[in-house]
Amino acid sequence: MTENARPGRKRTVGRPPRIAAEQIVDVARRILQEEGVEAVSMRRVAKEVGATPMALYHHVRDKDELLLLTLRGMAATFPRPSLPEDPRDRILTTAVHMHAVLSEVVWVIDVLSLGDLTDKNALWMPEEIIDSAIACGLTPERALHAYRTIWYVVHGALVFHRADTRRAADPDRRPFFPALLTEEDASELPRLTALSADWDELKARYDVAEQLAAVVDGLLGKRG
Repeated sequence: MTENARPGRKRTVGRPPRIAAEQIVDVARRILQEEGVEAVSMRRVAKEVGATPMALYHHVRDKDELLLLTLRGMAATFPRPSLPEDPRDRILTTAVHMHAVLSEVVWVIDVLSLGDLTDKNALWMPEEIIDSAIACGLTPERALHAYRTIWYVVHGALVFHRADTRRAADPDRRPFFPALLTEEDASELPRLTALSADWDELKARYDVAEQLAAVVDGLLGKRG
């Protein structure tokens, strides 16, 4: 009789495999990329890594902290642009860079939409925009509002671009606008009706950098 087969010897039960924080974050990022922020939950991530939800709580406090970890280090993977001397141009360069970065990691938009979650490495961008706006003569309060306006433009442009991409990927979807406009609408909606025939072409020519420049100039006021 072998030692392992001796009567009365208890079979030891192995411990569940250990999970690393990096493994949890990687799974959460994948779910975000493929399904969106609503699909992320502690239970779902625990199942994906082969652990219990309670095991996850040894690494992260809740879903918000988990989402915060998915953002950590993302901004650092994109090199900072060379910033010009002129503070107005610094604002514009930073805003365009912000748009370019988020265009590469679209899933981040959903996390940032929750309000107060961010990557600390990305905070140089609002800092730069606010500081440069103050250098252009804005008060700190107006500079903060200017930054938020720029952020709304960047965020909104990306959200609608992603929505357009999703709609275009569905060949069976019937577009409603501007197709719903007819000649009968010309009296009440003359501009939209006149533009409707070229709407898609004009929309495709939308230049985010050009429009951000107009927004920045409007926020700062015309300078001599």
